[in-house]
Amino acid sequence: MDPTGASPDAAATEIPPAVAALAASGRVALVHDWLTGMRGGEKCLEILCELLPQADLFTLVHVPGSVSRRIEARRITTSFVQHLPAAARGYRRYLPLFPAAIERFDLGAYDLVVSSSHCVAKGVRPRPGAVHVCYCYTPMRYVWDQFDAYFGPGRADPLTRVAARLARGPLQRWDVASAPRVGRFVAISEFVRQRIRRYYDRDAEVVYPPVDCSAFEPDARGPEDYFLAASAFAGYKRLDVAIEAARRAGVRLLVVGQGPDAERLQRGAAGSRVEFLPWQSDAALAQLMARCRALLFPGEEDFGITPVECMAAGRPVIAYGAGGALETILPGHTGILLPNQDPDVWAAALGEFRPDAYDPAVLRAHALRFDRTHYRRRMATMLGDVASNLPRRS
Repeated sequence: MDPTGASPDAAATEIPPAVAALAASGRVALVHDWLTGMRGGEKCLEILCELLPQADLFTLVHVPGSVSRRIEARRITTSFVQHLPAAARGYRRYLPLFPAAIERFDLGAYDLVVSSSHCVAKGVRPRPGAVHVCYCYTPMRYVWDQFDAYFGPGRADPLTRVAARLARGPLQRWDVASAPRVGRFVAISEFVRQRIRRYYDRDAEVVYPPVDCSAFEPDARGPEDYFLAASAFAGYKRLDVAIEAARRAGVRLLVVGQGPDAERLQRGAAGSRVEFLPWQSDAALAQLMARCRALLFPGEEDFGITPVECMAAGRPVIAYGAGGALETILPGHTGILLPNQDPDVWAAALGEFRPDAYDPAVLRAHALRFDRTHYRRRMATMLGDVASNLPRRS
């Protein structure tokens, strides 16, 4: 990686001339929900920054130093949420204010707006005549079909649950009403494409998010005696299923991550062979993947970069057969898709699992279909097409 934080293959795709000319003119804006850590969405944003090297960046909240140098090097404009009490750690509590905050950004100077959105970024207001492309990770899952996973019984304190119910309807209405501000939707998976159609009545093309397969490689020593789960500790991730299954099967499970569900998950692991580890460095996590029996992926995800990373490290995945997992995992070749989230079903799968039934070379070859080079190429082509057809300013 170079001093700006660019990836080693940053030059692998030439920036289309129309995009380069537009970016150099200062007439391109990037919009991202918040900048508080380098997760899957930020890895997509990083490549958008490479393709649009002089675009200004707008976001609700920015925690300096929390994202890559490529992103940090941008001129970053934040919203009024940045200045609210404890916003750096507790910004999610201000969710009802997010629509107003995102709409207050002044984008009058920009001909092309590219939003990177899983919450409200897609609701910005471009100037009349500008083109808005939204790379959509999902419509707001916590106000639509996964509301109970975030705010159901045992998922949040009573006051938060009451506030969430009061805010849900207005947020849903705003989410639908702001969708026409997007000229072109791009979804991260076919699963998300269907959700965009369901909630916004819009079509979208699919461009899978980038997986840096070069950061992972199989380990010739083979697997050790542990299963692995690596995820934020959020309700919809359903780590409770993996933990309870490991407890019932009596197998060793390493759980990597942190988040609001930590205390509840740790209580559920009492008396088992489940071990919790904090977030690991990229290199350490890659090594844990390369030596695990399999990665457990019990949630319904919009895509799921972590399973593809594990396959790039030569190890299979045991996943709930829903959402993005249906597009990335080949049953019998790269892992197992289970029909539900019943811990008994998962425990039986863990007890019967044979790690030697999977060929690391086959796993890695499949993962390479989702390598970041493909994302960069597809997005460069799409942005080049958009830039070439932008109306001229009068």
